[in-house]
Amino acid sequence: MVNREYLAMLDNKSVIRELSEYATARGKEIGYENVFDYSLGNPSVPAPDSYRDISVRLLQEEEPLSLHGYNPTMGDPRVKEKVAESLNKRFGMSYTAGHIFPTSGAAGAIAHALRCVTEPGEEIMVFAPYFSEYVAYINGAGAKIRVVPIKADDFQINFEAADAIFNEKTAAVLINTPNNPSGAVYSEETLTRLAEVLTQKSAQYGHTIFLISDEPYREIVFDGKKQAYPAKFYPHTLTCYSFSKSLSVPGERVGYVAVSPDCEQADKMVAMMGQISRGLGHNCPSSLPMLAAAYCLEDTADLSVYETNMNLLYDTFKELGFTVPRPGGTFYIMPKALEDDAVAFCKKALDYDLVFVPGNGFEAPGFFRVAYCVNTEKVERSLAAIRRFVEAEYPNR
Repeated sequence: MVNREYLAMLDNKSVIRELSEYATARGKEIGYENVFDYSLGNPSVPAPDSYRDISVRLLQEEEPLSLHGYNPTMGDPRVKEKVAESLNKRFGMSYTAGHIFPTSGAAGAIAHALRCVTEPGEEIMVFAPYFSEYVAYINGAGAKIRVVPIKADDFQINFEAADAIFNEKTAAVLINTPNNPSGAVYSEETLTRLAEVLTQKSAQYGHTIFLISDEPYREIVFDGKKQAYPAKFYPHTLTCYSFSKSLSVPGERVGYVAVSPDCEQADKMVAMMGQISRGLGHNCPSSLPMLAAAYCLEDTADLSVYETNMNLLYDTFKELGFTVPRPGGTFYIMPKALEDDAVAFCKKALDYDLVFVPGNGFEAPGFFRVAYCVNTEKVERSLAAIRRFVEAEYPNR
């Protein structure tokens, strides 16, 4: 029999993908340069020259059978060692190669982390607004998602609401900072309090509640600041990372899980992930892009364009009367719609060739997401369209 669960998922397509497909179709009618497509979080700057250069050098100089052969189940030891050394230098950690598990991007990292620390039927806590694909990741691991309601003034953690959701089935908390879809960056104060809560709740329920930290936007932080490293605040942390955004190579699908050395069963976690891979059919990311990334660990693409775009949009939304917390990072901004129904708001915006994503799928009803990873010249041209839209549809705002 055909699997009914996956068959049912066909009727629950991603709103983001549907809007992206609409933008592509509309672009064929009027020219894609005239569609202000803010739907998809696809990096819009080229990879750094260092990534290209090392990829070419590896192809030219590495022994072909070694470069293109199967990797060990636990990943290329050279990559693991380099990742551990970089994290230790940058964040004052004490990882070894044995704490690093290379994966196919952050999605693959989360898939492994979830299965490492949950039994079927246990619960994973997430904080709204959250990346909508977490639902599929958590369900796929046999766990249950529990959503903490949004803290709309700043998109930080709603600790008061979380307290009522913790229970004996809580296996892990999954955070994403800098955050997709809001652009919020969890402060040291927030991470300190979260660690205190997790320590207290672990003692209360008699088992460790793990922290899974999803960090693909770690390097995209504004105003000269840096993202505090969550694993520094709580020992039982599994850090999930992707090079998709920092190096602007999403198609390469390269990332890793870093198991905090002080984590419960830290010496077993990576070996467990190797076993998890057998069931997932994962078996390591591709060898060439993984090795190339390992030589560029502290390089980034030119990420400054995202802060430029954010300021242009933030200033315009504020000028037009929107309520909008200022993003601390990523390439997303999440204003409150000018009517209660954000879906209706975003549908009206389509008439002005503005493609926004309603916040309902992120558990942020009434808000909408703008993914501004587009050319700055296009952002600048979109501002007039945003003004026309608002002035025509919401003259009494």
